[in-house]
Amino acid sequence: MQQYKDHKQIHIMDHPLISHKLAILRDQRTGTQEFRNVVSELATLMTYEATRNMTTEEVEVQTPIGMAKCRMLSGKKVAIVPILRAGLGMVDGMLTLLPSAKVGHIGLYRNPETLQPVEYYCKLPQDVAERDVLVVDPMLATGGSATAAIQFLKDYGCTKITMLNLLAAPEGLDVVAKDHPDVEVFIAALDDHLNENGYIVPGLGDAGDRIFGTK
Repeated sequence: MQQYKDHKQIHIMDHPLISHKLAILRDQRTGTQEFRNVVSELATLMTYEATRNMTTEEVEVQTPIGMAKCRMLSGKKVAIVPILRAGLGMVDGMLTLLPSAKVGHIGLYRNPETLQPVEYYCKLPQDVAERDVLVVDPMLATGGSATAAIQFLKDYGCTKITMLNLLAAPEGLDVVAKDHPDVEVFIAALDDHLNENGYIVPGLGDAGDRIFGTK
């Protein structure tokens, strides 16, 4: 993985499978079902990378042949918090690897005039402050929704927060790095810039519309 500028907490993935599947998502010919499936697959691959530093402990396991010393997860439990609505498309793929994780939801939409996030819904696990939280949203554009969601979780007492995005613009990464330097961010690819409407270029279009077939 590569780092973004001098921000050690921001990781840009360079795995061939991730690059290949991201190319499928970018293609305007990719239909809704395939788009949805590939988003889920990418989320699984990214979760594998983002959980690399989870703490483990040594345990003994009885195999059919004898005793084996193994390592199993020992740290805090996990919560997955998608930013609605597009973040929902990543949840099932993440639960493939983290089936015991609890799932919360934060609803934010971007004011089309100010481009600032507006909260309209929040439902989190009661013990979210005791969990490692993975915040997910396919697109990190202006960074407004991301930094607002992270701050919301911090206000709930969360101290270990990681963010996963499929695509990011430099403008959004700079905002998150400035506002939340303690939060690790994993992205599948870094794009060029935002256009006048706040969309990532070249991007992949509106992720929510393409996931749910509302384009």
